[in-house]
Amino acid sequence: MTELTFGLTIVRHGETQYNKDGFLQGQGIDSPLSEIGLRQAEAAGLYLKDVEFTNVFVSDMLRAQQTAETIMKHNSSCCGLEMVCDPSLKERSFGIAEGRPVQDMRDMAKAAGQSCQDFTPPKGESQEQVKERVKEFLQLMFQRMAADHLHDKGQNETSTSAEPEMSPLEGKADDGVKSIPVHALVVSHGALIRVTLRYFVEELQCPLPLGSDEAHMFSLCPNTGLCRFVLTVKKEGDMVKFSRIHSVFVHRGDHVKE
Repeated sequence: MTELTFGLTIVRHGETQYNKDGFLQGQGIDSPLSEIGLRQAEAAGLYLKDVEFTNVFVSDMLRAQQTAETIMKHNSSCCGLEMVCDPSLKERSFGIAEGRPVQDMRDMAKAAGQSCQDFTPPKGESQEQVKERVKEFLQLMFQRMAADHLHDKGQNETSTSAEPEMSPLEGKADDGVKSIPVHALVVSHGALIRVTLRYFVEELQCPLPLGSDEAHMFSLCPNTGLCRFVLTVKKEGDMVKFSRIHSVFVHRGDHVKE
């Protein structure tokens, strides 16, 4: 059995005009970034410019791809890296609520006696369906990370399975990954990221980051907000399986506060 420990930084795309106006986009509306969203993506790219990445995975929707391209443009470690576009990372489908004000979905959920998060609009995706996509993506990512890095020179069982130090946060862009040579960047969407974080905590037993609670953990990530985790996977024969995870921080937005 061989193990690989790697950093995972998840970024929500920058703002679109639909975000600004309070309308749902989902999968049916493939909006570009607004002027503010482009500036947010630039700020995220400058914030992360000295953080080393070895892999990049992105939703196949325009707003996520524009955000990822901007981050990669500022980062020398991304020069020559393939941007893997994966439809499993696209936003949740909101069915008939897409293109309508978010308040419309809140009203539909209230009429159905459900919370907005748990409500599935007609022709939309349920939380369980989104979670299945998240699980599909994670398995693809685990396989890709193992294929890319478990056979690198110097990447043997001892070095890859060493548990990283749980150092206190310094508010720096490389918090939690200073000593980890393998690091994936994932750019996706608000609702999908929220489902991902809930899956990490409730099913993968990921502890909450210091100073955080479930209300914060499961809140909507701001545009270009950053979440970071450290994961370990193990390879058994041809299979790559999840081993352990811890969270470094969630929903960090220092780069866009001004």
